Amino acid sequence: MFKHLFALVLFFTSSIGFAANPIIVMDTNMGEITLELYPEKAPKTVANFLSYIESGFFNGTIFHRVIPDFMIQGGGFNQELLKAETRPPIENEAFNGLKNTRGSIAMARTSNPHSATAQFFINSKNNAFLNHTDKSPSGWGYTVFGNVIKGMDVADLIANSKTKATGMFRDLPEKTIIINSITLKTANIKSEDKKL
Repeated sequence: MFKHLFALVLFFTSSIGFAANPIIVMDTNMGEITLELYPEKAPKTVANFLSYIESGFFNGTIFHRVIPDFMIQGGGFNQELLKAETRPPIENEAFNGLKNTRGSIAMARTSNPHSATAQFFINSKNNAFLNHTDKSPSGWGYTVFGNVIKGMDVADLIANSKTKATGMFRDLPEKTIIINSITLKTANIKSEDKKL
């Protein structure tokens, strides 16, 4: 399945003018967020993300870390706060030139630069300190692989949710924010949120 998706991503990148960047719609109980992914810049990361989408992995997961004026993070835990089983980690592609700017989506990871699996975050502001600077342990940065093109107001609404500390979670929304589904759209759409 993963090889099939990677081949699909390679097909996208070889298309004329790359007119068909994958478009995904993240349906949450707070509204929809639409994102454009960039397989030409982050092929392994996008293929990995699409494989989780195809399997339905994200359906019913939550945004478990929400920090105002920073970012919203999800894709790792279910509504009972149990961690979902993931595939092996992927190679860090943060050196691709894409930046952690407002509205960008990037892979979350541990202190190990090459530990990203399924968790992701959407930047609420420009977070330059998360960008790649070099291939040292402290300079690898976080791989950006797409951008919000519609629904940044929903992302902001999530970012400004009231939070609480529960167990290992320090920024857990008081009201559970559920990712009902993430679906892949076959056609590109025009951005309605130019001013992110």
